[in-house]
Amino acid sequence: MNIRISNASSDPIYIQILSQIRQSILNGELAAGDSLPSIRQLAKDLQVSVITTKRVYEELEKEQLIDSVVGKGSFVSGANQDFIRERRMKQLESKMLEVIQESKALGMSSQDLIHHLTLLLEEE
Repeated sequence: MNIRISNASSDPIYIQILSQIRQSILNGELAAGDSLPSIRQLAKDLQVSVITTKRVYEELEKEQLIDSVVGKGSFVSGANQDFIRERRMKQLESKMLEVIQESKALGMSSQDLIHHLTLLLEEE
């Protein structure tokens, strides 16, 4: 598992780690049953706090992307990937509705919003 942390990123470290592990699971780079490094090992490898990696693993468990077994470690969940993806799409839609509401409050047209989103996507 190759995780890169950027100090230049505006995202907190735990979000960077969480996003990269989540993507690896959803892209199939990490398959159901694959083991993840222990919380302490991941913290050591990334040179971050154990609290940070613990928070990441807890969030991944809430999303049902991983299962943790006391004394054995954490493993990629065997949950239905389509179900997980659908749930994440609903979360994304909710965030997009917030953006739409905010853009309306700012008096932006739909064309302005699309243009701004396109610029952000190109920067990414």
